[in-house]
Amino acid sequence: MHDRQTKAPGFAVGITEPMIEALVHAFYANVRRDELLGPIFNSRIDDWDAHLAKLCRFWSSVTLMTGTYEGRPMAVHAALPEIEGEHFARWLALFEETARAVCPPDAAALFVDRAHRIAGSLKHGIDLHRGGGRLAAVSVP
Repeated sequence: MHDRQTKAPGFAVGITEPMIEALVHAFYANVRRDELLGPIFNSRIDDWDAHLAKLCRFWSSVTLMTGTYEGRPMAVHAALPEIEGEHFARWLALFEETARAVCPPDAAALFVDRAHRIAGSLKHGIDLHRGGGRLAAVSVP
């Protein structure tokens, strides 16, 4: 495990578990207050502490290759009929803003890059799940 983690992209840019926790908590505090995203998240998440812990494990697995996340984000997001392309664009803009405020530049750049890749994959998967075309009109920046 240790050898794999030293080869992780986040290791090279100084990402740590405390940094991930700070980013996730700051970002989702912003999401909860956001006029577009807040209503979706706040209506679906009952236990924010558990959700934030899961998201920390997700980002740890993505950036540090820890393998601590177990979940199916595609299935969860595809089951939300209210998600449209504008939500992806807003999520990404808010994530980038938060990452740049919380993290050193190289770490923020890696988080933002991975967020864009993940959002593109989720958007594509949801579009396929819905039969195509619905989200295609709004691009993920």
